[in-house]
Amino acid sequence: MKTCLIVDDSKVIRKVARHILETLEFQVDEAGDGREALTRCEASMPDVVLLDWNMPVMSGMEFLKLLRQRGHADQPKVVFCTTENDMAHIRAALEAGADEYVMKPFDRETLHIKLQLVGVA
Repeated sequence: MKTCLIVDDSKVIRKVARHILETLEFQVDEAGDGREALTRCEASMPDVVLLDWNMPVMSGMEFLKLLRQRGHADQPKVVFCTTENDMAHIRAALEAGADEYVMKPFDRETLHIKLQLVGVA
């Protein structure tokens, strides 16, 4: 079973994403900010990370840069999941190491397509 770490400061978004991912047969873990997500990745690296941009403590971009710098052999796919939709944000996320980008609000079909594009669904 594939694993996904949902990183978002919104409990509602985490709940919705968890429901969708579980219907796609993912084992799901959650983190409320980037620092918590790094800790969870150090304990057990997921196959994919669904990552919010704007969070307290550590932003999604800060998390992504640190994750990629650590150079783990089993790097997860990272799908940014955010309301930031201008080309500058998308370009910055991809340059920092994101594999794909999905806009909030998202539905099951959209998320499934993005996970297929990065090769985990």
